[in-house]
Amino acid sequence: MEYVRITADNLGKEHICCAISGENDVQVASKKAWLADRLDEGLVFLKSTERGKCFIEYLPAQAAWNPLDADGYTYIDCLWVSGSLKGHGYSNDLLGECIRDSKEKGRIGLCILSSAKKKPFLADPKYLAHKGFSVCDEADNGIQLWYLPFDADAPKPRLKECARHPHTDEPGCVLYYTHQCPFNAKYVPLVEAAAKAHGVPFRAIRLTSREEAQAAPTPITTYALFYDGAYLTNEQMNEARFLKLFSR
Repeated sequence: MEYVRITADNLGKEHICCAISGENDVQVASKKAWLADRLDEGLVFLKSTERGKCFIEYLPAQAAWNPLDADGYTYIDCLWVSGSLKGHGYSNDLLGECIRDSKEKGRIGLCILSSAKKKPFLADPKYLAHKGFSVCDEADNGIQLWYLPFDADAPKPRLKECARHPHTDEPGCVLYYTHQCPFNAKYVPLVEAAAKAHGVPFRAIRLTSREEAQAAPTPITTYALFYDGAYLTNEQMNEARFLKLFSR
């Protein structure tokens, strides 16, 4: 497998893996715009040259769009291999490159969000444990921060206090999201419209800066849905799935 690193020069022409729509699709445009602004902050997006879901996205933890205290670490936004590309060792390739690059840059380890049991859009905890990661912190909703220190004496990264007890003070549905996930640009407006049409109280809050994301009331900022103050899910959904959730 050959890999290519996204740069400011090739971002416009490269397929960004998880968005399979045409390059003029709002999902692709929103994700690429988000990536473009992160490249100067040290974000790395490494992908297979084949068209498919095979990539890793990471950046210095202090620049992550998540509420973390993890200075000196690399934070992995996403490590994703799926479909026919699974089972060929590509995850190991991508993670190995992340480790090599992070050590070269003087980082003290890696960290990533997961959970005790596999959840959609989160890293597989079994894979993380197999690769030597362990849990270093956990929020009340079961979202865990895993880490792989390069030295046994490295300090453990932590969730910020604002994210340790995920909740909101607003009634109805409240969604925190970013354009880091390409699907949000399409599906959040559709869910907003469905909620309005069916009388479901709904407010979408797009986090538009690192500062906003690092102060969010949730470890996961790409998509975090709350209802009557309680955290529900990080799984992006379309109108039908959203309405099914509130028709029970």
